[in-house]
Amino acid sequence: MSKVEESVEVDVPVRAAYDQWTQFETFPRFMDGVERIEQRTDTLTHWVTEIGGVRREFDAVVTEQIPDERVAWTTVDGEARQAGVVTFHRLDDTRTKVMLQMDFDPEGLTETVGDKLGFVKRKVTGDLKRFKTFIEERGGEATGAWRGAV
Repeated sequence: MSKVEESVEVDVPVRAAYDQWTQFETFPRFMDGVERIEQRTDTLTHWVTEIGGVRREFDAVVTEQIPDERVAWTTVDGEARQAGVVTFHRLDDTRTKVMLQMDFDPEGLTETVGDKLGFVKRKVTGDLKRFKTFIEERGGEATGAWRGAV
């Protein structure tokens, strides 16, 4: 298993950052290589990705969700193995630190080499920067929210 830990500070309140992160179907708008996410239940999502020429489909389940604090997940079916957590830290009334920690299992030579060369870390860094731009350009207005707990 490989690990990635990255963070970004966003100029929006913690509630706005958290609410936007719960809108999984919008991830393709800021996550490079994510083609589509379908929200199948409150806790189950189906992902279609193509990263570095490798196409994958898999299901992920939210294993823990605490409003304005954290969202944790793990894959449960399909062609990818990963688990992670995103946490939200209030810096002040208008700023939030978003931290992502992810464990993943690269498959095959291409993914293993890409991981060793830091491709995954750079991808996650870029995704978080694009999330920052996405939510800040909206003036902190999330496209929706799911406030339930898991």
